[in-house]
Amino acid sequence: MKRSVLAGVFVTAAMLASPVFAAGNEADLCQINLDKINNGKALLATDTSGKRGEIDTAVSQAKAAHASGDEKKCIEITTKALQDLKNLDKGGNP
Repeated sequence: MKRSVLAGVFVTAAMLASPVFAAGNEADLCQINLDKINNGKALLATDTSGKRGEIDTAVSQAKAAHASGDEKKCIEITTKALQDLKNLDKGGNP
């Protein structure tokens, strides 16, 4: 239980600490979301729902979109992955 609470606090702090001013630049927002997902992977250490594979796939797809210059697609993918992590932290079904 303690580990889940600490992981939740860590993810929440990471989300709140992201620079708001970068939201106007899609490339920055894409990278910020990828960083948040990377930081939030601590939640997946005890995951038994199989979400780790889905998150890893989403990260790969987002990085490919980012590399090809499709920032909107990257943001779309990473936003969903972040929501899945948030739901997983809450104990919900993402």
